[in-house]
Order: sequence, then structure tokens, then C-alpha cells
Amino acid sequence: MSSAVPLSGPQRRGPDLPELVARVAFGDQDAFARLYDAVAGPVLGLVRRVLRDPAQSEEVAQEVLLEVWRTAARYRPERGEVLAWVLTMAHRRAVDRVRAAQAAADRDQREAAQQHTPLFDEVAEQVEGRLEREQVRRCLRTLTELQRESVTLAYYRGYTYQQVAELLGAPLGTVKTRMRDGLIRLRDCLGVGS
Repeated sequence: MSSAVPLSGPQRRGPDLPELVARVAFGDQDAFARLYDAVAGPVLGLVRRVLRDPAQSEEVAQEVLLEVWRTAARYRPERGEVLAWVLTMAHRRAVDRVRAAQAAADRDQREAAQQHTPLFDEVAEQVEGRLEREQVRRCLRTLTELQRESVTLAYYRGYTYQQVAELLGAPLGTVKTRMRDGLIRLRDCLGVGS
């Protein structure tokens, strides 16, 4: 009988990860490039499953691989496989990112709730302003003609006492007295405390 022929072709053996990590610990960049090629795919896949955001996943995967470069000397073969060590770092870093994002969202939500000021009711403000103007008009009608003209010229048109006196053809003292009396009557009519 003939011997079995392998269907998959010659089996290619992957890189010796513990050896690569040992060389990376001494700063071997070529060893790191080979280690990177061997573990980058699984790291990105794991991180993407945790974060679900491709951009953040790539960022975290890069951080993890940089951490592998920096901490390669801490790897202990007796404690587990290289891939398990790297994937543990990746999972922890991804979970930390999720927790940080959740904490930031919670913080923003608390801050927004504390700063929340109710929107003022524009219609109510307009109605209130209209009612106040109507009350002022009604109260102005209760003044004498000289009082009403003096107050209107001084407060609505911006004239000085002297200018009001000249416009009305009345003595300055009389205009001042009429304005004082008119303002007192307006205050009482509007219900404003003294």
C-alpha cells in the first residue's frame, strides 16, 4: 500500500515566541517586528471585541504592543504562554478604556444635571412684559397733563429737567415738583414699595 500524502502541504511552524520575547527584552528590533507580526492580529481582534470602536481598538492595540516592547523583560515562561501574556495585557487595557469612557460619560452627565437651568418661557415673558406696559400706561393716564408730559419726556425720551421745562414752557422748579409728584403717584398705582 502507498503511504499517505499530506493534503495541506508542508506545515509551517510559527516563530518561537518565548525566544522572540527574550530577544525583545534586550532591545532587538527585528525580534520585535516578528513578535508584532505574530501577535498583532489576535490583540486587535480581542480589543475590538471589547471596545467595538475600530479607531479606539487600533489605538489600544498599539498601546499594548508598545507595552510589550517596554516590559518584555518581565515575561516569565513558567507563568504561561507569550500569547496569553500579551492578550491578558490587551484585555486589561481595553477594559480600562471602557471604564474610563463610562466614568467620563457619567461625570459629564452629572455636570450637565448640576448646570441645568430650566429654559425660560419666552411666551410667558412676553405676556408679562405686555401686562406691565399696559399697567404703566393705565397709571400714566391717572396723572395730570403736566405730570404725564414731564415724566414721558424725561423717562421715555431722555430729556433733562431743564430741557423738559423749556419744551413745556414751565418754570424748572414747577417741572421738578410735578415730576416728583407724578412719580410718587405712579409708584403707588403700580404697587411698588418705597
